[in-house]
Amino acid sequence: MKGYQVAVAGVGETPFVRLSPQSTLQMSVEASRRAIADAGLAVAAIDGIISCGSDPVDELAFALGMDERPFTVANAVVAGSATVGGALQLAQLAIMGGLATHVLVYYGIKCSRPGGPRQTHFSEPLKADFEMPVGFFGQPAYFAVIANRYRHEYGLSEEELASVSISARAWGALTPGAQRHETADLAVYRRSHMVADPLRAADCCLMTDAAGAYVVTSVERARDLPHGAVVVAGVGIGTNPLPMSSVFTQNPSLMDFPGRGSARLAYEMAGLAPADVSAAQIYDCFSISTIVQAEMLGLCDAGAGGRFFGAGEGAPGGRVPINTSGGHLAGAYVPGMNLLIEGVRQIRGKRGAAQVPDAQVCAVTGLGSNSHATTLLARDA
Repeated sequence: MKGYQVAVAGVGETPFVRLSPQSTLQMSVEASRRAIADAGLAVAAIDGIISCGSDPVDELAFALGMDERPFTVANAVVAGSATVGGALQLAQLAIMGGLATHVLVYYGIKCSRPGGPRQTHFSEPLKADFEMPVGFFGQPAYFAVIANRYRHEYGLSEEELASVSISARAWGALTPGAQRHETADLAVYRRSHMVADPLRAADCCLMTDAAGAYVVTSVERARDLPHGAVVVAGVGIGTNPLPMSSVFTQNPSLMDFPGRGSARLAYEMAGLAPADVSAAQIYDCFSISTIVQAEMLGLCDAGAGGRFFGAGEGAPGGRVPINTSGGHLAGAYVPGMNLLIEGVRQIRGKRGAAQVPDAQVCAVTGLGSNSHATTLLARDA
């Protein structure tokens, strides 16, 4: 695949709430309509749809009132990797291959449902047989192990770990609609209850009911639409050979998300380097994942992520602003989707108080544990 061929022309999302009375389908329809309108298009102009793992495409298409959908795909990689990378790859293939002209990508989630995000792992026999009986279950426990290993390998102070969520809260305070819009300091962080040592509640992503969507088209077509072209300069997907059922326990290196591979592929496709990145939206399911992925993107050296955030490098006014909507820790948790949408808005230059000055390139990552996506969005030349 070549970079600079397609662009994101429209984005849309529903309010970020808890205990929404709407279904994921209803929210996805609302987000999709907003994305299509944002692109300056009518529903009839959409001739491709990509699901990122929530509601069936045919249900969404019917609810939107579509007569035809010549290109239809259900993305199989885990949601964070799908929304940020896999869907963009598929959309580009469809558009460059002449199968579609305007492709809608959507994803909805209800964390308020019984079981929440942990529901993902309930049906995995290895976890039910060997891990749940001893209490090793749930995403906070998995990432606490990663944080402790990181602390052992490189050193990680409480203040450095806290700085990730404190930075996210600072960005959330600048973002209308963020679920957490109040700032925090170390004292506030320490009052947050311990979930799985060393991770406190403040280190864990939000629980959100919401949906997001975006429209992809060719760069040439996007230039004629209301917001112009936010160019997809590069996309990379990295994978781990282990399945989800065992990646958190059997991976030879617990900190080795396949993010270095996805970043390398994205940079190569775009002809860019880490020094070219103006801002980054990093999949912050937990604060430790933000630290590790910042290193994988090359924004700081391996083992230096804690010091990077501790020095305020990702905070407002920092060297490389990170998660400028508050991310998943303070903005909302619509896996990867709200990060990609924020990246688009940054490149458009429409983020008000949270706008990164002269943002030319925004890196966006999506973590699927055994898969990882990196996308580089760029301003049109």
